[in-house]
Amino acid sequence: MKRLLSSMMVVVAVAALGAGLVPAAAADKLTVRLDFSPWGVQAAMHLAQNKGWFKEAGLDVDIQDGRGSGNTIQLVNAGQVDVGQVQVGLVVSARAKGATIRSIANFQRRTDLCILVDQDAPINGPADLRGKTVVVFAASPWAPFIDVYLKSAGMTRDDLKLDVVDPAALWGTYLARRADGLMSTVGSALPIAEKSRPSKCLLASDANIAFPSYGLVAREDTIAGKGPALRRLIEVEQRAWQDLRVNPEDGVKAMIAERPDAQLDPVVLLGQIKLTLDYFDTPASKGKPIGWQAAEDWDAALKSMEAAGVVRPGTKASDYYTNALIE
Repeated sequence: MKRLLSSMMVVVAVAALGAGLVPAAAADKLTVRLDFSPWGVQAAMHLAQNKGWFKEAGLDVDIQDGRGSGNTIQLVNAGQVDVGQVQVGLVVSARAKGATIRSIANFQRRTDLCILVDQDAPINGPADLRGKTVVVFAASPWAPFIDVYLKSAGMTRDDLKLDVVDPAALWGTYLARRADGLMSTVGSALPIAEKSRPSKCLLASDANIAFPSYGLVAREDTIAGKGPALRRLIEVEQRAWQDLRVNPEDGVKAMIAERPDAQLDPVVLLGQIKLTLDYFDTPASKGKPIGWQAAEDWDAALKSMEAAGVVRPGTKASDYYTNALIE
């Protein structure tokens, strides 16, 4: 009789599971704060959400639009969100001010800081900006490197007009031709300018400025407490970026579907996604998993930040990043 009852209980349990009456394990919840309103660098995050890949990985991801990388870093450090997708080079200045965050993945590892100028302008380096007007916003990642960049051509801020504006006025100033140049990043800027003011880029890297670009950051206690969930988040992001390398149009469709009210331009998005991918690899990270971070790249970034006065000499690259969550 006991064997019969036991067998019946097994059958009932299996039937209940098949009918969906037994609850599955709850998904791990993560909040991810992006850098700005939707643009191409966010394609992998939206693609993974749209395809249900986070759900497949046992994750419940709340993706929030941001108001700048600096603001996102503040929210991550305050524990208001779990993960920030930002320019990870900003971790250095944040930790110098007492933050306890680290870069946990750096997808766009090549320095993409640039100054936009007219495509046909006779401006090909910092020396050609003498007497010109360049627009930037105060919290731009460019801010600490302006003097270093100008110094590479034997110039100071007195040699040009630096127009510091609110972020909302940045593009309006440039597109209205009230400035000769705009300090931004390659991937975000060139596709936007293409329609109204076709432009080219003066790269910060040409002045030996190194700055790790977009990736994911988290607080140290979040890394310790939610490590398995963060590892799966990164694995899904790797999958999404790998898909985008072959099918960048997938990212355009996903972003428009996930942010239907944002009035996104598919041509601009596609250009931004492609340029983002162009800046994924450095010589030190080539052939490594997407998101993996090279000590050599961080050492170069710290050297640039020491020259810019962001950090004191002697800091260790290992204080700012970890590869512990990357396969």
